[in-house]
Amino acid sequence: MRTPQRIVSGLLAAILLAQLSGCGTLFYEERRGQMRGQIDPVVAGLDAIGILFFVVPGLIAFAIDFATGAIYLPEGRYSVAPERLQDAIGSDGRIDHVRLRAILQQELARDLPLDDPLLIRHGGNLEQLAAHGLRPAA
Repeated sequence: MRTPQRIVSGLLAAILLAQLSGCGTLFYEERRGQMRGQIDPVVAGLDAIGILFFVVPGLIAFAIDFATGAIYLPEGRYSVAPERLQDAIGSDGRIDHVRLRAILQQELARDLPLDDPLLIRHGGNLEQLAAHGLRPAA
């Protein structure tokens, strides 16, 4: 293979590789699960470059970023100490969603829709509680 062909092939491979990794879901895993917010111009720009060079992968990158929420910028503080969340656990070990929503509104100054169908819920186990220094209250 001649040198100009190698350069063109290498450049094309680098562009394809950048497009495959240009998705905000790969760059910012911690942003997944956000439902709304301000769009990150860097992620939108990378996805737009994908549309400019390769239409179908660029559209797929946009669709994945919007579906996962990785295209949105995080809004300030978005975590609560596990000790504070202990108040939302009832005596039977179940989560009281009304108390949980009130705690989150007080701590984060945001009203989170806990009944939203797009909300991702993760189950926990005793080892995870112990890792945070919490004991099950059931």
